[in-house]
Amino acid sequence: DEIPGIGPIAAAIILAEIGVDMSRFPTAGHLCSWAKFSPGINSSAGKTKGSGSTGHGNRYLARILGEAAVGAGRTDTFLGERSRRIARRRGKKRAIVAIGRSILVIIWHLLKDPDIRFHDLGADHFSRRTNPDTSKRNHVRQLEALGYTVTLTPAA
Repeated sequence: DEIPGIGPIAAAIILAEIGVDMSRFPTAGHLCSWAKFSPGINSSAGKTKGSGSTGHGNRYLARILGEAAVGAGRTDTFLGERSRRIARRRGKKRAIVAIGRSILVIIWHLLKDPDIRFHDLGADHFSRRTNPDTSKRNHVRQLEALGYTVTLTPAA
């Protein structure tokens, strides 16, 4: 199956780097950890513990996943919208790494079960899943917690 935004050459390189035998990775997280695309947060009392480095990983895989993530981020798909949402909050570089990890997870699922087909959730997936009444109620509660009295009137 083709993942939107990832060209056939990028897909071939990713397959060449990770192989097609997913039996050595019990979960998608194991594949991401092997590729060094897993976040590692070790902190205690507000201080970061450890060396801070998680190893080098496969630089060829990281490079091609980064390029594939940039390409997927420019599409009108679920991955593109997810990239834009993360980039707004966390920045473009973190969004690229997050989308690269998402691509690895998708590839693991596709290779683990040959009967599975890729189905894009669509760019409007996040907006379809948010309930306007719930977000309105949450915003009112936040303002009331700050000491405001809130009266909602519909816009004209």
